[in-house]
Amino acid sequence: MTSRERVLTSLAWKEPDRVPLQVYLTPEMHERLSRHFKGRNVYECLGIDLHGHFPHYRGTVHPAHDGISYDMWGSGYRQVKHGQAGTYDEAVVLPLADLHTMDDVQRYPWPDPDQFDYDGIPTFCKQNAGYALCLGGAGCPDIVNGVSRGRGMEQVLMDIALRDEVGLAIIDRRCDILYQILRRGLEAARGKIDILCLGEDTGNQNGRMVSPRDFDEVFKPRLKPFYDLAHEFGAKAMMHSCGDSHDIMPTFIEMGLDVLDAMQPEPAGMNPEKIRALCKGKLAFCGLISTQQTLPYGSEADCRREARHRLDVIARGGGYIFSPAHCIQPDTPLENVLAIYEEALGKSLK
Repeated sequence: MTSRERVLTSLAWKEPDRVPLQVYLTPEMHERLSRHFKGRNVYECLGIDLHGHFPHYRGTVHPAHDGISYDMWGSGYRQVKHGQAGTYDEAVVLPLADLHTMDDVQRYPWPDPDQFDYDGIPTFCKQNAGYALCLGGAGCPDIVNGVSRGRGMEQVLMDIALRDEVGLAIIDRRCDILYQILRRGLEAARGKIDILCLGEDTGNQNGRMVSPRDFDEVFKPRLKPFYDLAHEFGAKAMMHSCGDSHDIMPTFIEMGLDVLDAMQPEPAGMNPEKIRALCKGKLAFCGLISTQQTLPYGSEADCRREARHRLDVIARGGGYIFSPAHCIQPDTPLENVLAIYEEALGKSLK
């Protein structure tokens, strides 16, 4: 089977020749794997079956200065080193926090969907033919995290809880812009995109992120159009969500979500066998290899044991993409990473 055939077979709830594979890596871990594979393509060496793309933004971005870089939304980031935990861009300039009125929202210099390189999408599809092709990413629409990087997490959660007019208008502007970008991207791909990749952290370590009422009134009407957009163009809708989302899975199924991505197995409500039974035949999973416990702190034997459980139990009958539950962190032993993919591929990667 080609990678594309393998992924689509699994998402049709049939067993492919082997389980489809995905990976999420921090830059530091990617560099370590690149050295291990002597400069060869890391994703090819690991047998990754999905290739993704997001159109490049060609509009104006505030120039970097004083160690701060800016994104297309106007937020500024400074690199912060966390020792063995790696280096991350942390938001330090929050321009959306200065929007206090609806006029402020209207006047803000939002990114223009016309300023993206959709012309590169057919080339991406041609160059990656044979793989499962993905458009988008975990930042689409990523309401809580995405807006908080420009407005602050506490303020965004207050906006949602109080149904603040300005806060909801900012959320809607982000959703509308990303929706238009993804629609234009799907149009440019002419039916060759297999999976529309989305993201929204609906859970935390202890349970759902927001109340059922908040989800139904704020998140559901803003997420469902993205699921429908995928289906309009013949693609599957796959959404990343961290944390314990088991309580919301029936709602995701009702909304038409096809794949829930980067599934964390550590929270109490996320027992892999229980959630598999809840969703089998209706909602596929991507993830379930522990990046909080097994990969960083387990032995190589522990990693192989967890991988074998996912392969022998969770993957039965299709509906599963084998993957770590999040980006593999820099302090993870390299042999543990290789171990899980050796189990999935049935060959040595040493």
